Amino acid sequence: MVRINALFRRSRSSRSLLERIAPTRQLPRSKVMPRPLPLLHRHESPHGIIVCARHVFAQCLHWSSGSLGSKQVGGRWASHGDEPSLLEGSSSVGSSSLKGGEKLHAGTLMTCPFASSERILDIGLSGRDIDGARKVFDDMLTRSASSWNMMISACVAKRLSGEAVGLFCRMIAESIRPDENTFASVLKACSGNRIALHFVKEIHGKIVCHGFGTSPLVCNPLIDLYSKNGFIDDAKRVFEMLRSRDSVSWVAMISGFSRNGREREALLLFCWMHNDAVRPTPYLLSSTLSACTKIELFKLGEQVHGLILRWGFSAQICVCNALLTLYCRAEDWISAELIFSAMEFRDGVSYNSLIAGLAQHGLCDEAVKLFDSMLVDCLKPNHVTVATLLSASADAGYLQIGKQLHSYAEKTGILSNVVIEGSLLDLVLLELYAKCGKLDTARNILSRLTEEDVVSWTTMIAGYVQHDLFTEALQLFKEMQNRGIQLDNIGLSSAITASAGIPALNEGRQIHAQCWVSGFSLDLSIGNALLSLYSRCGRIKEAYSVFEKVDVEDNVSWNALISGFGQSGCHEEALQVFTRMNKAGVEANLYTFCSAVKAAASTANMIFGRQIHAAMITTGYYSKTEASNVLITLYAKCGSICDAKREFDDMPEKSEVSWNAMINGYSQHGYGVEAVDLFDKMMQQGMTPNSITFVGALSACSHVGLVEKGLKYFESMNVDFCLVPKPEHYVCIVDLLGRAGHLRRAKKFVEEMPIEPDAMIWRTLLSACTIHKNVEIGEFAARHLQGMEPEDSAAYVLLSNMYALTGKWDLRDSTRRVMKERGVKKEPGRSWIEVKNSVHAFYAGDRLHPLTDEIYKNLGDLNSRAAEIGYVEKQLSLWSDAEQGQKDPMRFVHSEKLAIAFGLLSLPELIPVRRLLVMNESKKSIRKMTDSGEQYCIVTLRDERHFPSLLVGILSCRNVASPPDHLSQEDLAHNHPFSCNDSKLPW
Repeated sequence: MVRINALFRRSRSSRSLLERIAPTRQLPRSKVMPRPLPLLHRHESPHGIIVCARHVFAQCLHWSSGSLGSKQVGGRWASHGDEPSLLEGSSSVGSSSLKGGEKLHAGTLMTCPFASSERILDIGLSGRDIDGARKVFDDMLTRSASSWNMMISACVAKRLSGEAVGLFCRMIAESIRPDENTFASVLKACSGNRIALHFVKEIHGKIVCHGFGTSPLVCNPLIDLYSKNGFIDDAKRVFEMLRSRDSVSWVAMISGFSRNGREREALLLFCWMHNDAVRPTPYLLSSTLSACTKIELFKLGEQVHGLILRWGFSAQICVCNALLTLYCRAEDWISAELIFSAMEFRDGVSYNSLIAGLAQHGLCDEAVKLFDSMLVDCLKPNHVTVATLLSASADAGYLQIGKQLHSYAEKTGILSNVVIEGSLLDLVLLELYAKCGKLDTARNILSRLTEEDVVSWTTMIAGYVQHDLFTEALQLFKEMQNRGIQLDNIGLSSAITASAGIPALNEGRQIHAQCWVSGFSLDLSIGNALLSLYSRCGRIKEAYSVFEKVDVEDNVSWNALISGFGQSGCHEEALQVFTRMNKAGVEANLYTFCSAVKAAASTANMIFGRQIHAAMITTGYYSKTEASNVLITLYAKCGSICDAKREFDDMPEKSEVSWNAMINGYSQHGYGVEAVDLFDKMMQQGMTPNSITFVGALSACSHVGLVEKGLKYFESMNVDFCLVPKPEHYVCIVDLLGRAGHLRRAKKFVEEMPIEPDAMIWRTLLSACTIHKNVEIGEFAARHLQGMEPEDSAAYVLLSNMYALTGKWDLRDSTRRVMKERGVKKEPGRSWIEVKNSVHAFYAGDRLHPLTDEIYKNLGDLNSRAAEIGYVEKQLSLWSDAEQGQKDPMRFVHSEKLAIAFGLLSLPELIPVRRLLVMNESKKSIRKMTDSGEQYCIVTLRDERHFPSLLVGILSCRNVASPPDHLSQEDLAHNHPFSCNDSKLPW
């Protein structure tokens, strides 16, 4: 007893442990073996051996011999070496024998208090009792390096990184020399970016100081730690210092290169490893395939696939998943399907890889089928699977599939975890409904989001812009600013695009200023949006200023400039940009060619259009339906209806746009019968007409006087095709009735319209009244037109001409006086002709041209020759007899006559005359002029709605019930047919 007390005084930790496990009691002096301690009978089989051992050891605690140094065990006296073997037995059984091991430890402390501390520490750690083991560790007077290693490793296993690093610091402070296992465990504790990197650098220094700088056991986790934190060069230096490299070293370095965007170095390192005859691991092969996928070295990936087959890793799931991603990115669906079918076991990653590959390449139907197969295989899709399919459905416009996936996510509870999964799925759902036009549903999803992130708001703004709801997009953008949500380049570019769509130049400029403040002024997407804004608003200088600052790498910026200028009416500028783009060597795409052809069509520049046509054939875009559609429009607007028809007939597949372009081309050239026949043929082939189709059909009926058929078409819009007539359709009906002389019927139609008549409807009715000299209805239409647009000159000019034609000279003069008092001015029309790539413009009675004398002399000769063959020009009675004698007749020479006279004077070959508008009398005059001359020219006569054409001296304009409405005002205002107004010409 005295000796035990002495031991207790020597070790406080021993005393605390004994008091906790085996409380001190008076030991019997008799040599009779006592009854076994009750506490030792807790454990039954299957731990019988340990229970027996503990029982024997308990009997040894009886001090029958009076000697502390020996005990009787199994018929013999136990020595100090028996206790460790008993502790090893407790450790091997597991955590269930932990308490027994502690009791054995108590007995051991009586005989040798420091011999088995590491053993009981190992028992605690193997039983996952980290707290008990920590107490044992703290009670140890002397701790070896292995004890520290055990505690550090246990903390790492429990993900207690901070405690592991703290133990390492204590170990260094107590001057315990760490070994390889110590550094390996500490480095693992530092992984995951939980520890400051400067601390890792200090550990690296100690590794080198202790001579482990070339040890694979220490350097492998160090390489992995450096690469995961982005310090790939430090990882590379550690890798190069290794004296020997195992597969773990190669995996850490290759995956580190691949993870840090240095895929080519990863592949070079793989080749180096292969040359050194190092056998790779499945994880290393998957990292190598991932590197091939990222930089699209698909051929090299196929070679790695061959090595995988030779090494026998083709059945590994991680390798097969990497191969699936490789072949999906390469769009090699046959190989991907073969690998997927040959996989004996598939996990969620296998399905997700193939589903994502199919979805990203627009194969949404196949991705959905694979999703069904995943459910059949009893694999539960996660939020990544559903999000991938929802995103694919959004891109493909598959709203119904998206709704079904949304319902599945709700039923399976994927949306329940809002923090991890719900936010991602809500964002994808928002994108789905926004792209598919369900903007109210998308807005509801946006409103229920608890976190106001910039991605969800910009997605909603982009949805509004995509569906041309530009005002709503700008309103949401302002609300986003008011809420203090940080702007990004996507939101700013979408807002600028919305401003361009309205167009709202001032709002766009304000957002442009915000781009400067936010630091996004040089962003390419914002630059392209600004190009669209300024070019669509006709701000040529500002558009070029932005264009010069944009880092132009592809054709997107060029396309934005060409398309924007075309939409703002700056067609010549658009063609100049296209020419500049061609000289710069930038490759044009289909959108570029279509925009350029539209600009050429708007200027009736058939020569330039034919050049673009040739370029489209050379580049292979000619076979596209969109290309043929714009070419039909080009030739139709340039007066070459035969070329337009040939393009239409040669199309292998015709869309609605194709039929509309040809029908409108026929209609605008006065081929009303052909337009109506083509419309009926379109119906017979099962094509569904849209509102644009009916505009062409109604206009054709108007031109050829098919009143009843036109009214029947108009009625069928709502009855047969569920189309709500738009203002342009009502204009066509008013024009149809007005041209045919049914003015009262036209007036009644206007009064009974379900929509409010706009200025174009009243202007069309007034023009018909002027032609048919109906003063009563004309004054009625003029009052409404002047009330809606008091600054419009057409109302005053048409009303004045109507009074003149009916001989009401006082009312004519009064109308002109009111027009002058109100400051209303009429834009003079002009005609122009292109000669040797130079455009020459002429006004009525123009004398500013350098060849004025020669032009008028040639025009006089042509008139004389026309008179010789029997043509007498009819004068319009817009002036009284007294006024006609006072006016200079040369002052009112038709501008188109001057253009044709100059063309005949300048060139002997075929030349085009662009934007030439000709009235009935002018047609006859020009026909006689060209018939009587020795030279011939191609003349394109057109306005916005009607395209008569003159080819090689022969006027081929079909009979029209009456001239277009806005031609009358020009013609009658100046007592001659006049060209259309265009104040946006570049000269």
